Amino acid sequence: MTETLSVPAPAEGAAPETAADERPAAGPPSGLAEAADHPRPATADGPAEAFDLLYERLARPLLRQAYLLTGDRELAGRAVRHAFRQAWERWPEVAVDRDPAGWVRTAAYDHALSPWHRLDPRRRAARRGGTGKDGPGRDGPEGSGGGLPPEALLDLPPSYRRTLLLHDGLGLGLSETAAESEASTAATAARLMHAREALAECVPVLRRVAPARRREIIRSLLEELADTESLPELPSAATARDGSERTVRLRTGASFGATALVAAAALLASLGGPQAHDSARQAPQKTGAPAVSESSPDGPEDRAAG
Repeated sequence: MTETLSVPAPAEGAAPETAADERPAAGPPSGLAEAADHPRPATADGPAEAFDLLYERLARPLLRQAYLLTGDRELAGRAVRHAFRQAWERWPEVAVDRDPAGWVRTAAYDHALSPWHRLDPRRRAARRGGTGKDGPGRDGPEGSGGGLPPEALLDLPPSYRRTLLLHDGLGLGLSETAAESEASTAATAARLMHAREALAECVPVLRRVAPARRREIIRSLLEELADTESLPELPSAATARDGSERTVRLRTGASFGATALVAAAALLASLGGPQAHDSARQAPQKTGAPAVSESSPDGPEDRAAG
């Protein structure tokens, strides 16, 4: 599903967007990105080892990303566990995917940004608490004039947050960000511009720098914001696999149980139905007076004669 947005003209004095935003960010990977020093899943000997390698490389950075999307440390942890549980359940599909890390990331983002979480009163309490306001790094990157308040990011629409994190935080190109967001390139560019303009209200230097520098500053702001909260520990890769398999067994058992219950109910209905029908036909008629046959001594003819 795509979204079409009108793109406002750049603010006065701001550098125009250039083709640099079409390319992945140069330089070392962001602290939000997956760890580069772990071996790739393709080098593993079997499915379990391949999954474990992906988990070790991606789980912790993904937890930081999910926290930025939600501002809720517990929800971020649930989103990551949910994503890897799904990945192991569908590992034959994930293993041959062009980008297994992107597959897991999409699952985590979808869970983290699910509209159902907005009904959770704990989410509102977390936002009112201003998680990360007093954390380290409040001076921000050089020349930024201050860090990024969590509310500035959380007040963005979920699709804008996702686009900003993928493009500026993780360094994906515009077309890659559009593909992972399931949006058109034009809609993605519009979301990115709106998100940057909103953040510029809190970090004015963003209005005065070139797009490449703006991207660098936003990345630093996002990294600092992710560092302001002590995030929960994640289970080991083996524990994640065991939990996924246990969930599958429980789901399968519940499915078999429900099927057996329906079958038993159908069997009882088929056995009890005809008997109940026959009993109803054979039951004597209950009326206020005893039934009288026309041929009985007290039938209509005898009564008329009397």
